[in-house]
Amino acid sequence: MLFSDNHILSTILFTPLVGAVLLCFVPRASANASRWIGNLFGFLGLAVALPLLWRFQAQSAAPFQFVQDLPWIPSIGAHYTLGLDGLSFLLVMLTVVLGPIAILSSWSAIRKREKEYYILLLMLQTGMLGVFMSLDFVLFYLFWEVMLVPMYFLIGVWGSERRLYAAIKFFLYTLAGSVLMLLAILAIYTSRGTFDIREILLHPFTAQFGSLEKWLFWGFFFAFAIKVPMFPFHTWLPDAHTEAPTAGSVILAGVLLKMGTYGFLRFSVPMFPDAAVKYRGFLVALSLVGIVYGALVCMMQKDMKKLIAYSSVSHMGFCTLGIFALTPLGLSGSIIQQINHGISTGALFLIVGVLYERRHTRLISEFGGLSTPMPNFAAVYMIVTLSSLGMPLLNGFIGEFTILRGAFEVRWQWAAWGVLGVVLGAAYLLWLYQRVMFGNITNPANENLPDLNAREFATLLPLVFLAFWIGIYPAPLFKVLDRPVQRIVETVNPWYYAPPSAAPSLPPAAPPLISPSGGTNPASNVRPADTHSAKEGK
Repeated sequence: MLFSDNHILSTILFTPLVGAVLLCFVPRASANASRWIGNLFGFLGLAVALPLLWRFQAQSAAPFQFVQDLPWIPSIGAHYTLGLDGLSFLLVMLTVVLGPIAILSSWSAIRKREKEYYILLLMLQTGMLGVFMSLDFVLFYLFWEVMLVPMYFLIGVWGSERRLYAAIKFFLYTLAGSVLMLLAILAIYTSRGTFDIREILLHPFTAQFGSLEKWLFWGFFFAFAIKVPMFPFHTWLPDAHTEAPTAGSVILAGVLLKMGTYGFLRFSVPMFPDAAVKYRGFLVALSLVGIVYGALVCMMQKDMKKLIAYSSVSHMGFCTLGIFALTPLGLSGSIIQQINHGISTGALFLIVGVLYERRHTRLISEFGGLSTPMPNFAAVYMIVTLSSLGMPLLNGFIGEFTILRGAFEVRWQWAAWGVLGVVLGAAYLLWLYQRVMFGNITNPANENLPDLNAREFATLLPLVFLAFWIGIYPAPLFKVLDRPVQRIVETVNPWYYAPPSAAPSLPPAAPPLISPSGGTNPASNVRPADTHSAKEGK
């Protein structure tokens, strides 16, 4: 019953929460019991999600699968509605993989208030899953806000020296964006009389709604841009990453940032297609500034964790570039790169956590020559570094290449600036690796550092495996994304997939887009911005 199509999402969603409730009854002095229960329910959350791998149908004609729809608050028309499409399926799987890995990484790192720590991690897991599964706006907003509380306390209680400042900054930035999104949700309900996301997606807000569409678009934009974070809303991220415990950084980089890009893909683009097309030049410019700016700032950092934090600003800029290119390759590459960023950057934060447990410092100048006492660590770190910088046969390459290809279809200048970000990314990641792992050991404290133990291997090797698998054989991801990406493109540019005979007779006003078959599609000569005039011409 729990694993039927009508209940499997609820089972996945509430399994971590059940663990959090059980931990409430564990005596505070039983630290080992808290660790075991926390890890047990973290991996149980992964186990109950595994059936999705063979039961999710990538080519299903239904927009959402495993839908569960129950009345929740009838007085306001809110429903408990869950469902998955290809986009949310991949993000749910990323969440259930990184969640237990983050919990396992805390085994020896957390030595105070273990019970409360694991309760908050499990609650955070439920909140993140709820965001990706919800198909009702009230339910979505509930999970979006609930997620803030565990992360605030994880940073504020178990973080580093400036943890309170970082926690409050994170909370206020995200809350400010959430308030604007709440106003937009209420405006949608007033206009449509429903919170059902599926119904609103079927009848998006277009230019005929006048200024309402514009204000709704920007209301959602600020909430999601802060969460990504896009430039110039990124200033909370380095502080939160640097001060958070290792598990908090892994979850923050691996999953929480993806809630912003998920919001763009689920709401901003398909619900407000004309506004997305109208403002995409500005949004692409912000993405490109974030890519280059984040990479340049990385090269000036002295703290390993802050360097990786700023690298997220650059890497997530690629994700938003792919989204607002509004081409199939750009959108597919963006989603795949979101998965890649969670894997690669999550692994980088685990690596920094390994060094911090041994030396209790993150300053790059304190290290050097670690490949001699820690050869296994050096090998894993090198693979993760190459993955993050986009080396072929590793996951980062296919995501960045697809995004740049999708951006090139629209403006070659966008791809050129993106390539600059790739080059700078390789520079700061290889510079960091060289400073930490090579050269002579000048600090006696580094001479006898222990290599990776079995638990640390268990946290890192699954991510290394995924990096190779996606890099060598990414076809299953593209197959899963084919239908949802097609729906988004058809919403913002209905003529993209049209046969040549159905194309409106309009002179090309921009370099032609490339058809999915590889040739120039006359129907694709219509820019997304020309969609409405094309309709009128027809």
